[in-house]
Amino acid sequence: MLERRQHPRNRVYYGGIVAFNARSSTFACAVRNFSRHGARIEFDNSTMLPDRVDFEIERRGLSCRAHLVWRDRNAAGLAFSNVQETSDVIPLDLARKLRATERANRQLQSRLDQFLSEL
Repeated sequence: MLERRQHPRNRVYYGGIVAFNARSSTFACAVRNFSRHGARIEFDNSTMLPDRVDFEIERRGLSCRAHLVWRDRNAAGLAFSNVQETSDVIPLDLARKLRATERANRQLQSRLDQFLSEL
């Protein structure tokens, strides 16, 4: 097989998380090779993977945007976008907490509006 990557990747076995739809859809994956610029991931079904995703490897402290380079039935190749600018990406656990807090805030606001309308 002809190697077309500009940056070689190391063989690894990390757990990763792919998120999309404003981080409301997530699934776990296995990272099989990795470099600063991309990764090969494996999972059950790649047909549901969109072209642009949020990608996280907690063990490496990596959280960044990525785009799909290729896909197979159970694997995909990702290229990381803005590798140096990952500080603007919110870690997945914080995004989930933020979403839950926003939901609770909307519920409280609704109850407050209901009480005020009864006065």
